[in-house]
This record gives sequence, C-alpha cells and structure tokens, in this order.
Amino acid sequence: SYKQKVMTNLAYSFLSAGIGAGLCVLGVGIGIGRLAASALDATGRQPAATGDIRTTMLIAAALIEGVGLFGLVVSILLATKAG
Repeated sequence: SYKQKVMTNLAYSFLSAGIGAGLCVLGVGIGIGRLAASALDATGRQPAATGDIRTTMLIAAALIEGVGLFGLVVSILLATKAG
C-alpha cells in the first residue's frame, strides 16, 4: 500500500543521522591525516623543533577529535529525538 512505500520521519532521521555521522568521521579522518602529514614534513625540515611540533600537533588533533565527537553526538541526538 501507499503507507508502506512512504518514508516516515523516523526513517529520514535515521538516514540523515547516518549520513551526518559518516561525513563527520570522514572530515575528522582527513583533518588528522593532513595534520600528521604537515607535522612530519615540518619535522623533516627542522628536526630541532620536534618537541614543539609534536605538542602543537597533539593539541590540534585533540581539537579536531572534539569537533568530530560533537558532530557524532548531534547526529545521534537528531536520530533519537525524531521518534
């Protein structure tokens, strides 16, 4: 019947939460990858600054992970509130 073919709001919320979580994880992965590549490049160019580069990289990685976790929590909240 027609009711079975139409997506409900709950189905849309789960779909959007899955897409949002996937995009969030993809963005975090790209961000961490670019960060690590830049840190390795900087360490190769100036080995004496390894400690400072590592510290800056860890702080930036923590911020990226925090934003990624926030995005995942928002996706989960949007999925659970629609039902």
